[in-house]
Amino acid sequence: MAQVRFHDTNEYIKGAAEVNDFLSTQGIIYEHWGVDRLAPNLRDNYSPTEEEKQQILDAFKPEIEDISKRRGYLTADIIVLSDNNPNLDELLVKFKAEHHHTDDECRFCVDGHGIFAIKGDDGRYFDVELEPGDLISVPPNFRHYFTLMDDRKIKAIRLFVTPAGWEAIY
Repeated sequence: MAQVRFHDTNEYIKGAAEVNDFLSTQGIIYEHWGVDRLAPNLRDNYSPTEEEKQQILDAFKPEIEDISKRRGYLTADIIVLSDNNPNLDELLVKFKAEHHHTDDECRFCVDGHGIFAIKGDDGRYFDVELEPGDLISVPPNFRHYFTLMDDRKIKAIRLFVTPAGWEAIY
């Protein structure tokens, strides 16, 4: 389950209902889909083939179709970040630069962990720490950045309205 940590006080919000309640006040969608349905070869695999990526997308097809219908997402793909990426540190520097998008930034964590640091409506920054099975959708124009947790790896489904709307505005 995701948890929220406030930068200024280091206080945490834990528990699915509490996290969801707080994030909904910010217009952020949080859902927990779980990952139990994934075949063993698709878990903890940070070098998936194109066929394995499609198997992951197929495993979550009902949820992807549901949230896509609600939010207007038209495409889905898989992103993998781990020490298998030769340019991981360069990518993380880019992702840690505060930015926003003109579309939602929607991610479903399949494996590993990630942190979305978000500037809230009141100007306070908070982290949403994602675990496998967590989905987050950050609304358009919210200032944020992304980084990995100590395990330095994540495999996630990305959902897009348009590729152009997903481009970062720094």
